[in-house]
Amino acid sequence: MVKKLTIDEVAYTAHTLAQKFMAWDEPIPKFSTRFPNKLESCIETPFMTFGGKPLYRGLINKAAILFYLLVKNHPFQNGNKRIAVTALLVFLTKNKKWLKVGTQEFYNFAVWVAESPANLKEDTVKAVASFIRQNMTESTASR
Repeated sequence: MVKKLTIDEVAYTAHTLAQKFMAWDEPIPKFSTRFPNKLESCIETPFMTFGGKPLYRGLINKAAILFYLLVKNHPFQNGNKRIAVTALLVFLTKNKKWLKVGTQEFYNFAVWVAESPANLKEDTVKAVASFIRQNMTESTASR
């Protein structure tokens, strides 16, 4: 069973890591300044069902839509791509996986997702799933 990412994990881990390690030229605002309910929607959508069946099957598809939504729905005033990168890594670690990809390459991929046309959502989410599949490895983090 795929473990969900929680608001507290995004606040404590993903947001804090993005602020600390990925500030670059633009600071990331405090977590409390996020837009109400957007983040909650982003982290619940991968687990939605219809007629008792999951809309997004398996870890990779759940991770792909999570990443896509965190980038595209802008739940934060700034730093959405950086927070999406760290949130995806936290989500995968909870599920005993990791992405073996360089920080800059990962961020560049996030920029590509951000610039993708909204009418190509399905294709972009498939591309995200492919990126995750190609770079995913077992996590070495202890739990």
